[in-house]
Amino acid sequence: MRCVCVCVVVLVALGVRVNSFKFKELMDYVDKHQEEYVQTLRDWVSIESDSSDVTKRAELQRMMGVVEEKLRMMKGNVDVMDVGTQRLADGSIIPLPKVVTAEFGDDVNKHTVCVYGHVDIQPARREDGWATDPYNLTEIKGNLYGRGASDNKGPVLAWIHAVEAYKALDIELPVNVKFLIEGMEETGSNGLDALVEAQKDKFFSDVDYIIISDCIWKSTRPALTYGTRGNCYFSAQVEGPKQDLHSGVDGGAVIEPMTDLIGILDTLISASGQILIPGVADAVTNFTEEERKLYEQVGFNLETYKSTIGVDRLMYDNKVDLLAHLWRFPTVSIHGIEGAFSSPGTKTVIPAKVTAKFSIRQVPNMEPAVVEKQVTDHLHAVFERRKSPNKLKVNMIIGAKPWIADPKHALYEAGKRAVKRVFHVEPEMIREGGTIPIARTFQDVTEKYIIMLPIGGFDDGLHSQNEKISRYNYIEGTKLFITYLQEVSLIKEN
Repeated sequence: MRCVCVCVVVLVALGVRVNSFKFKELMDYVDKHQEEYVQTLRDWVSIESDSSDVTKRAELQRMMGVVEEKLRMMKGNVDVMDVGTQRLADGSIIPLPKVVTAEFGDDVNKHTVCVYGHVDIQPARREDGWATDPYNLTEIKGNLYGRGASDNKGPVLAWIHAVEAYKALDIELPVNVKFLIEGMEETGSNGLDALVEAQKDKFFSDVDYIIISDCIWKSTRPALTYGTRGNCYFSAQVEGPKQDLHSGVDGGAVIEPMTDLIGILDTLISASGQILIPGVADAVTNFTEEERKLYEQVGFNLETYKSTIGVDRLMYDNKVDLLAHLWRFPTVSIHGIEGAFSSPGTKTVIPAKVTAKFSIRQVPNMEPAVVEKQVTDHLHAVFERRKSPNKLKVNMIIGAKPWIADPKHALYEAGKRAVKRVFHVEPEMIREGGTIPIARTFQDVTEKYIIMLPIGGFDDGLHSQNEKISRYNYIEGTKLFITYLQEVSLIKEN
């Protein structure tokens, strides 16, 4: 009889633990406050926090102040951390926007998660092709249009609202939550690597897991992201005459720098997408059958994708091959040329100096230092064969490593459970073709496990005109984050 009583007590105790998550109350709270959430996002989008434009630096500083104030109003343990200064092209030095951190809960018996996000944005102007004012959040057919709505102000706010819901209902957080919000992600997270290193044994000392929601789904189904590509970003400068020349007078007297530049750029990649730089693809990990099966399960539609990006033809005619080349194979992209005449009209000028910008997305096991040498050696060899009197200078500006996680880790299993509870579907397991350098920094420096948990839609238009987040994703994403905190609390440590 005593044994039965003990079992009953244990079951009751377990039942209390299982049922302590007040799912319905929290979900109802989010639904009742969604207009407030949309208005807060509208307020945040109205701040032109463009980190690439130093003339907007005051607005960026104001944005960081708004984040700090929001977290203080929630009674978090808030701090602002200095990440140093930035030297501008004219030699002047200005302070970088401070990183905002906050802590909610310090129970040593609970897991601690750190949520990372950023509130700086890409440039946006109405005349670039926006249908609405990019800094006035506008709702059209359930979509909330505005610069930063999806990248990354909406997801940051969804996380803040998730914690806020627990506190408003006086429900104990199932895990300790820390926030780390920065304002320079779109320009390379200036100063953040050094901050993470300095805070390894301080802010990050009790962190168990790091969560990043600066990414998007690949289809209409929710997703968990387990990998991103890195990025080696280069400039190649060809310099010739001391000054710009007139083609009608001097065109036959010199080898034009632009001709040399176009000539060497043409040796980077073939028309079929093959990288022509010797050795670059040699270190790429083999595409496994297990990976192929994961890609086959992604609900990615080629026709929808073509329509979304506005093309009639893609380089690959099946889903798996296309996803593989978007996610786990390196690619070369040419982004622009400085010094070239690009304004409307005609102009018969030979520029004296032109600079191309191009990048190579990195994948495991590529090393930026090796790629830098391969690219530099290749371009100089090609240039030498041209026997040009001009001068070539090649620089690698960014050398960001790829990041990849184990999609079978308990952190991802918790994500699957949370997605299924909120959205009633199994999530897709995806990788990201872009680069989020801080993920690899977090992994290498803190040695904590990381998950990327997106709520943005595949058609949100990050970095382009008419960026948006759907009201559905924003609100249901808040519910997902609330539920995910509960699921993480149930992870058993090995």
